[in-house]
Amino acid sequence: MEQKKCLECGDKIVGRIDKKFCSDGCRNAYNNRVNKDSKNLIRNTNNRLRKNYRILETLNPKQKTKTSRAKLIEAGFDFNYFTSIYTTKAGTIYYFVYDQGYLPLEGDYYALVKRE
Repeated sequence: MEQKKCLECGDKIVGRIDKKFCSDGCRNAYNNRVNKDSKNLIRNTNNRLRKNYRILETLNPKQKTKTSRAKLIEAGFDFNYFTSIYTTKAGTIYYFVYDQGYLPLEGDYYALVKRE
């Protein structure tokens, strides 16, 4: 019978026949390495969404207000990251980061709203 080797370090595996790693440490190291790229993408996207949310929340303390594009950008807002789009019956398009939304207005202004 052939001795199985750990997928991470190559050491001999002792125990059940279906084991792939010699220890929890090797299993974690292997999976972290394999999933690094997708985890970075997800983490970076979540960080941008969280930052956008905090900016909208800070600029909109009373659930409804108006602000300028310049103020949003100055705070570090990234218009490429939002969680949903809501279109009203009249065709007005709101962009939301969770329950914080914004509506583009004329003259580089935005209406900020909070969904109940």
